[in-house]
Amino acid sequence: MSVIEMNHLTKQYGKSRGIKNINLSVEEGEIFGFIGPNGAGKSTAIRTLLGLIYPTSGSAAIFGRNCTEHPEIRKELGYLPSEVFYYDNMKVIDLLKYSASFYKKDCTKRIRELAEIMDLDLKKKIDDLSFGNKKKVGIVQGLLHEPKLIILDEPTSGLDPLMQQKFFDLLREENRKGATVFFSSHILSEVQKMCSRVAFIKEGEIIKLEKMSTLQENNYKRINIEGVSTISKEAFDISGVSRLEVNGTAASFIFKGNINTIMQRLSETELRNISIEEPDLEEIFMHYYVKED
Repeated sequence: MSVIEMNHLTKQYGKSRGIKNINLSVEEGEIFGFIGPNGAGKSTAIRTLLGLIYPTSGSAAIFGRNCTEHPEIRKELGYLPSEVFYYDNMKVIDLLKYSASFYKKDCTKRIRELAEIMDLDLKKKIDDLSFGNKKKVGIVQGLLHEPKLIILDEPTSGLDPLMQQKFFDLLREENRKGATVFFSSHILSEVQKMCSRVAFIKEGEIIKLEKMSTLQENNYKRINIEGVSTISKEAFDISGVSRLEVNGTAASFIFKGNINTIMQRLSETELRNISIEEPDLEEIFMHYYVKED
C-alpha cells in the first residue's frame, strides 16, 4: 500500500523555483530518503503534500486521501518542519500537552519517554532553549502520538552528533513498530545510514529514484591509480568515467559500467599502485548532478 502518493505535483511561484511534475510513491514500512541541496524544492514538496500550500497542478495523497480535502488524516502523521517556531513564554511540557490535546489520547507517558531519550528538560521555558533543544521539542512533538507516518524535513540541524545518533535509533525503533518514515535531507551520510530508497531532487524536479542497495552495488567504483610516469587525462576520458582528476602521475575517478572495459584501459597504463573502492553516496550523488549539468 502506498502511504504517500504524488502525481505530477507542481507548485509554481512566478519566476521563482518551486516544484515541477513530481511523481513519487512511498510504500508502507519504508524509510524513504528525499535528498537534494538547499533550495532544491524539498520543503515545497512536503508542504504541498501536507496541504499547507496548494499545488498549481497535480495531486498528492497520504493514506489514499488528499490532506486539503481530508485534514483529519493529519492525525495519523507526525511532521517536523525544517524550522520550528513556538510561543516563547510557554513551558516545554505545557506546549507538548497542548499538542497532545489534538489527538484525543493520553500521551503523557510517551512524552516523558521521548523527553528522556532526547535529553529534553520539560520544565524549561521555550525562550530559554537553544536552537538544538528547540529542535528536540519539535521531534518529541512530532512523535508523541505514535503516528503511522513520520515526515521529517532536515531533522538533524542543531543536534550534536550524539543526539543525532539517539534520534536515528529512535526512528529505527518507530519504523520497527510499523511507522513509515519520509526523511528529507541535504546531508547524504544521514540518508545512507537510514533509508531503503532515495529520490534525488534538483531544481524542483526528481532526477533519480533508486533503491539504496542499487546505488551502492558493484556498478559504481571509486578508482585511484598511481602511474610510473605522467598519466594522460585523455586516456581515461571515456564513457562511464566521471569526476576525473589527474595530477601528474596520479589519477582518480568514479566508474559506472562494465568493469572489464575500465580494466582493459588500465592495463594499457604502466601502474605503480591502484585501489578500487565502493564510492559513498555523496560521490554517487555528485555523479548525477554533474551528469545532468
